[in-house]
Amino acid sequence: MTVAGWIAMIVGVGGATAFLFWCVYRIVSHPGSAGHMHSQVDIKPKDRED
Repeated sequence: MTVAGWIAMIVGVGGATAFLFWCVYRIVSHPGSAGHMHSQVDIKPKDRED
């Protein structure tokens, strides 16, 4: 692979990885985000009456 190919690959993979970490940071660091995070155990199905 040429030098330009390596640069394009590093920029592309690095940019996508940076965007992923930025998105995760924005979701986790949002004030009050802990109160909005739910797991499957927290969700009650609508077809069951308890």
